[in-house]
Parts: sequence; structure tokens; C-alpha cells
Amino acid sequence: MFEGTHTALVTPFRDDRFDAAAFRSLIEFQITEGISGIVPVGTTGESPTLSYDEHNEVIRIAVETAAGRCKVIAGTGSNATAEAIALTVEAEKIGADAALLVAPYYNKPSPDGLYRHYRAIAEAVKIPLILYSIPGRCGVEIDVPTVVRLAADCPNIVAIKEAGGNVERVSQLRAALPDAFEILSGDDSLTLPFLSVGAVGVISVASNIIPREVVHLVGAWLAGKPAGAAKLHRKWFPFFKALFVETNPVPIKTALAFQGRMTADLRLPLAPLTEAHATGLRAVLAEYGLL
Repeated sequence: MFEGTHTALVTPFRDDRFDAAAFRSLIEFQITEGISGIVPVGTTGESPTLSYDEHNEVIRIAVETAAGRCKVIAGTGSNATAEAIALTVEAEKIGADAALLVAPYYNKPSPDGLYRHYRAIAEAVKIPLILYSIPGRCGVEIDVPTVVRLAADCPNIVAIKEAGGNVERVSQLRAALPDAFEILSGDDSLTLPFLSVGAVGVISVASNIIPREVVHLVGAWLAGKPAGAAKLHRKWFPFFKALFVETNPVPIKTALAFQGRMTADLRLPLAPLTEAHATGLRAVLAEYGLL
């Protein structure tokens, strides 16, 4: 269902307003380059700083622009269950193919709290749902038994985006879950290691800029060509790391601005990339021929 490469889209701003034209252009670029899906208003899309109206507008434009040419996986997570339900219900109405639900941040719910949170959302919609475990951002991990419990009890919870940086955990998830339940990498630099132990794709930050290359990396592995995938991983690994010299999405937005695709505008409390890091990032882009 979610094999392949899905781009965690940035949300372009201009003068603190959503730049719909730049967003549409970015989506067209993704589709032209062969992406499997797009993820509007995830963490990379600065979702916590968007109003409800903006959040829904970004999803609406993503669905409208994609026009069935790739999957649209709407970011609809929240640390308030009622809010997550409302956002997911609205995404389903707009026409999103699926929803990505980050673990509730700050609250630090118990495993049972996480289970109840996700079950309530699953019961409110029919579209497929992807869990999103990123303890570095949320302060809580969706533990393996909870994922197993949700997979068993909620037919529309069908996948997990794993961004805990731990290959062993991917092995644990794969061993504990049904074969049909999919695991997606949430870290570009770990995509190949994750694929090697059972993941089927990636929700990528780097593919905002190099969609074709990430598509080829994942595709090589899925086609049974591990040497080709490893070669691409080695080539692009320094680039993957350069996009995380500061908090995501600050570097990726700066890189896109260097390419002239949008402004580097962010919403507070995110601040512009430091001058030293910006200089280094520009040099990396130049080295890869991306300027």
C-alpha cells in the first residue's frame, strides 16, 4: 500500500502567509520525478504553527494538485485526541488517501493512553492510518506491544513511520507484526538499513530536493538490487546528514530557497539557519550540482 518514497513536504510561506503557488510547484516537481506519495502538514510542514483553516487548506491544495497522480498522506496528528480526530475527519472529507498521526507530544501518555488515542481516531474514519513514532520530538515512543495491539484491533491502522533512529526496533516491529503491516523509514540516512530489516519505503525530507534519487534508492532495494541501493546510499549520505545540521525543516527550507523554489521563511519559534550552517549547506548543494 505504501511501498516506495513519500515526500514530507515543507509548507512554503511568504510574508508569513501560506505560499500556495510555491506549494503547487513543489508538488508538480515531486510527481514529475516519480514520487509515490506526498505528505502535507507533517512535522516537516510546520504543522504545529498552522491555524486549523491553514492546515485544511494545505491538504486541500495537495489533494487538488496531486489529482490522483500520487498518494496524499495528510499529517493530522495532535497531542489532543479530539483535535486529531477533527483534523483526520476533515482530511478524509477533503479526499486524502491516508493520514499520518504523530504520537501525542508533551503529554507523555502511557501505552494504554496511546492505544486509546489511536483507537479513537481509527474509529472516526475509514481511510488508512499511519502511526508516527518519533520520541526525539514527542518525548514518548509508541512501544512495540502497543503497535501490535493497534494493528490487531484497528483494521485501518496499517503502517508505522519509524523515526527513532534504531534499526533493532525495526527488526522487533517486523517480527511482531503481521506481514501486511508496513514499516516506513522516517530518517533519510537510515532508509537503507531500515529496508534491510523489513521496511518497505520512506517518508523523506531529502526528497523535497532530490525525489528522483531517493525513489531510485528505494526502488533498487525493492527490485532486489541491494548493491545499487547501497551505492546510492553512500553517494547521498553526506547530503542526508547536511539537511539536519539544525532542526528540521530549517535546513531543507533554506536549501529550497537557495534553489529559488520558495522563500526560506519559517514561523516562530523556528529561526533562520545560522550563517555558518547556511554557508556549509550551500557548499554541499554546490558539490552535488544542485545549485
